[in-house]
Amino acid sequence: MIRQAIKLTIVTERLLLKEIIRVIEAAGASGYTVTPASGKGSKNLRSSGDPMVSDTYANVRIEVITTEPEMSERIANEIGEKFFENFSGIIYRDQVEVLRAHWL
Repeated sequence: MIRQAIKLTIVTERLLLKEIIRVIEAAGASGYTVTPASGKGSKNLRSSGDPMVSDTYANVRIEVITTEPEMSERIANEIGEKFFENFSGIIYRDQVEVLRAHWL
């Protein structure tokens, strides 16, 4: 059985990870996934794959899947307002189909 959901993706600086997770959990999300991210954007080239002395300046991709559009909007708005004026990042949403026996 397939269920429609929203995947919220946040790509930003690793040093914001703990604060962003607090926002996600406070919104009531049941979970999230964090993976290293690299690439180039308007704030320059960022890399997560090259060895470095500190990973403080590395980027991460945080994904949250929810069946509640309002939750994804709340999370996106709070993160954007709190962090993205002073730090690099992007947030986007995708409509996804979840295939699993245990629903979100």
